[in-house]
Amino acid sequence: MTLSKTDLYQEVAQQAQALMAGEKDVIANLANLSALIFMRLPQLNWAGFYLLKGQELVLGPFQGKPACIRIPVGRGVCGKAAETGEAQCIEDVHAFVGHIACDADSNAEAVVPIFQNGQLLGVLDLDSPYVGRFDQDDMNGLQNLVNILQDAIA
Repeated sequence: MTLSKTDLYQEVAQQAQALMAGEKDVIANLANLSALIFMRLPQLNWAGFYLLKGQELVLGPFQGKPACIRIPVGRGVCGKAAETGEAQCIEDVHAFVGHIACDADSNAEAVVPIFQNGQLLGVLDLDSPYVGRFDQDDMNGLQNLVNILQDAIA
């Protein structure tokens, strides 16, 4: 039986809560969450995190092909999410002005900012080879996962 997208995200959220229960270490939680997302969500070719260091996002724990190491705040989809503090759901990255092509196979992207103690910590970044892969249901599910992460590391 195939789960609905909402049910899948609820299952992944329960697994994320169990993985992070009682664990405050940011890197450990990011590593496990990137692995969980990559393992459970379909049609992804990259799932991971960039952490804010000064005016750059620096590559953190991830699953997938090697990635861009540094992204200036304000550049690309991740940089825009960091600059605005708002999630980004990009149907076709090739139509996004200023897109940074870390992987030529990526065609859609979802990015959710992560905050710790009211300050931007970094972003969750998901890439897919399928144009239009991400929708509002994905963004709601991903925001919930980020909320679980933020609670764990608070």
